[in-house]
Amino acid sequence: MKRAILSAIGFACILHAASTTIWEMNSSAEFIRGRFSNAALDTEGRLRLAPKLTPILTPDQAAIWCLAQAPDGSVYAGTGHRGKLYRVDRSGASSVVWTADQPEIFAVAIDKSGSVYAASSPDGKVYRIRNGKAEEFFAPKAKYIWSLAIAPDGSVFAGTGLPGKVYRIDASGKSELYYDSGQSHVTSLAIDSEGRVLAGTEPNGILYRIDKPNRAFALYNASLPEIRSIVPAADGSIYVAAMGGALLTRMGMQPATAAASPYSITVTASAAGAAAAEPPTGDAQSGAEVKPKTSAPNAPVTPAVVPTASTIETPGVERSALYQIHPDNTVDTLWTSKDENLYDIAAAKNGSLFLATDAQGRVYRFGKDHRAELIAQTNQAETTRLLHTANGLLAATGDSAKLFRLDSDHAASGSYEAPVHDAGTVARWGRVTFRVPEGSVGRIGFETRSGNSARPDTTWSDWSVPVADVANSRIQSPNARYIQWRAELSGANPGISDVTLSYLPQNQPPVVRSISVNSTSQANATAKPSQSSSSATYSITVTDTGEPSTSAQTVGRASTSLIQISWQADDPDNDKLVYNLYFRGEGEREWKLLKANLQENNFNLDGDALADGRYHFRVVASDRLSNDPKSAREAELVSSPILVDNTPPSVTIASHRRSGTDLDVEADAHDAVSPLRRCEYSIDAKPWTLVEAADGVTDSPSERFPIHIANLPPGEHVVVVRVYDAAGNAGLVKLVAR
Repeated sequence: MKRAILSAIGFACILHAASTTIWEMNSSAEFIRGRFSNAALDTEGRLRLAPKLTPILTPDQAAIWCLAQAPDGSVYAGTGHRGKLYRVDRSGASSVVWTADQPEIFAVAIDKSGSVYAASSPDGKVYRIRNGKAEEFFAPKAKYIWSLAIAPDGSVFAGTGLPGKVYRIDASGKSELYYDSGQSHVTSLAIDSEGRVLAGTEPNGILYRIDKPNRAFALYNASLPEIRSIVPAADGSIYVAAMGGALLTRMGMQPATAAASPYSITVTASAAGAAAAEPPTGDAQSGAEVKPKTSAPNAPVTPAVVPTASTIETPGVERSALYQIHPDNTVDTLWTSKDENLYDIAAAKNGSLFLATDAQGRVYRFGKDHRAELIAQTNQAETTRLLHTANGLLAATGDSAKLFRLDSDHAASGSYEAPVHDAGTVARWGRVTFRVPEGSVGRIGFETRSGNSARPDTTWSDWSVPVADVANSRIQSPNARYIQWRAELSGANPGISDVTLSYLPQNQPPVVRSISVNSTSQANATAKPSQSSSSATYSITVTDTGEPSTSAQTVGRASTSLIQISWQADDPDNDKLVYNLYFRGEGEREWKLLKANLQENNFNLDGDALADGRYHFRVVASDRLSNDPKSAREAELVSSPILVDNTPPSVTIASHRRSGTDLDVEADAHDAVSPLRRCEYSIDAKPWTLVEAADGVTDSPSERFPIHIANLPPGEHVVVVRVYDAAGNAGLVKLVAR
C-alpha cells in the first residue's frame, strides 16, 4: 500500500492547563538539595539561622589538610600545595611556624609537652618542631605520610602510603616497623582508651586494631575503599568515617612508578568484624589483589595497583558512610550518603558527633537519635577537617583554604536558596506559602526568579523584590518553565518550614503519531494467489515524518470485508485523549464525520460502505477530558490516499485456436480502479499455471495475456483464466475447448 503523507498541523496560541500544580518542600531530604548561607536545617525540615562562621585563618593556600590543638589552646594547621604549617593562638593571631620542603602537609600531631610533629609529602619526612625550630624526626622512605598519632607514653605513630605501613618512633627518634598492613595506604590513625593503635587503610577499607608489633585484628572491612577518620569514644565504641577514595586523588595521591598519574584499585565488600592476625592476602575476604607476605618476619608487602586516569565515582551508590563499632566488635551503620563524601568526624563531650563533607563544605551535627542536622555550610568545595575545642568547633576547608570557628551565637542574617524546580513546560506562577515553626521570632523575606534554561544564567529574570507577606502576594517573576525561590532570614530566631509554591502549567497539545488502515476479510486471495487461504490482509501506515507518497494504496475486496482504521497518539501531560474520525473522497471538498468521541485508538468500517475510489482519513485528538474548554488542545493527522477497490477485473477471451494437440488462447482483462497484478489458468480444474502479459510485465489496468497449451489430449477441456488486480480482487472467465 501507499506510503503515508503527513498533513501540516497548525497549533493555536499558547494556553494554560486547567489543573493547578503544587511544588512542596517539607522534609530535610528536600531542603538539603538547596544552597545555605548562614542557614541551618534540622532533622524535622525546619530552616533557621546557623551558628556564626568566623574565619580565624585565611592562608594563601589551596587547602588545609590537617588540624591539631596544643596544650596551651593554640591550633596548628597543615596546608597544601605550598607545604606550610600555621599556628593560631587563643586570641586568633596566626603565623607561619614552618615551611616544608615538600608541597603537602597531610598530618600534624602534638604531644603533652607541646612538641609539634608535622609530616610532609610526597617523598617526605616527619619533623619535630620545638621552641620554633624544626628538626628531622623520622624518614620512612614512603611516598606519602598520611597520618600521625601520639601514644600515652609519648611515642609517635606514623601511617604511610605506598607502601601502607605503621611505624612507631620513640622520643629519641628511634623507629620501628610496627605493622605492615599489606594495603596501599594507611590513611588514618587513632589511639583507643587502652593505648592500642587503630589504623584505617585504603583500598580495601579495613580498620585494624594493633595491640603490639606485627599483631593486628581486623575490626571491620567496609564496603567503601577508604577509612578516612577514626574517633574512639569514652565508652569503648569507635566511630569511623569511610568514603570512596576520591579525597586521596584530590590530595594528590600518585603511584611511585608514575608520579603524574593518580590510581584506583577495584575492591569488593567483605563481612563485618573479620579477624586477621596477619595482613590480608588476595582472597575473597580482602576484596583486592594484594601480594602476600613472605616467610621473612619483616618482608615488605607490595600491593597490586592499577593505573587509571582518575578515581571514578558511580552515581546512585553509596559514596560515604559513618559506622559505629561497639566494644563487642559488632558494627552499626549510622549514616550513609549517595551524594556527599564524608571527610572527617569530630566528637563533643556531650556525645554528639560532627561530620564534614564535600557538599559545598557542609558541617552536620549527628545526635544520639542517629539523625544528622545541617548546622553550617562554608560554601567551599569541601570541609576537610574538624576540631572540637573549648572555644568551639573549628572547620577547615579545601579548594580555598580557610579555617572557620562555629560560634555559639547565631548569624545576624542568613539565606536559603531552593533548588531549581522544573514545571515541565511554561507555567503561570501563583503564590508561595510557608509555615513558621513554634517559637520562631524574626523577619522572613521571599524572592523568586524564573527562566527557560535548566540552570540559572544571564537569560533568567532578576530576583524579585523581597516579599514579606507572601500569602497575600502573587509571584512577580515572568512565566517560564523553571523557577527558584530564596528565603532571607533575620532577627532573633527566625524559622520556616513546609514551603509550597503553586503554578498553572501550560497545557501542551497531544500528538497523533501514525494512522494505519487495514482491510481484512473472511474469504479472499492471499499475496500468493496460487495458494488457497480463507482470509487476506492488506495494510498501509502513515506516520508524522512528512515523507511524500509516490503511489496510491489499495484496500481489497472480500466476501465479508472490514476496513480497520487505527492510530497512535500520546499527550506530553499524560492527559486522557478523545478522538474524532473523518474521511473524504478524492475530489470532495468537505470532511465527513465517521465517528465522534472515540476513546479507543481504532475503528472498524464496513468495507462495502465506501465505493471504489481514493480516500483520506483524518484523526483529530483532543485533551478536553482533562482540561477546561478554554485550555483544551487538539492535534490531527491525515492519512495518505487509500485506494478502495471492491470490484474485480473483467476478463474476456479475445480469441482461441486449437491445432492438433496445441491450444492458443488470448485473454483480455481490464480493471476500472487499480492495475492488474497476476494472471493464471487452470485446465480441467488442475493446478494453476502462471502467465505474464503480452508485454512481459503485468502492471497496467488493461492487459492481454497470451496462453499457449501444448500436448493437450483429444476431447473436450475446460480452461479457466483468473486475473487479480492490485487489491486482490479476482475476475474469471471460462473457455470450453473441443
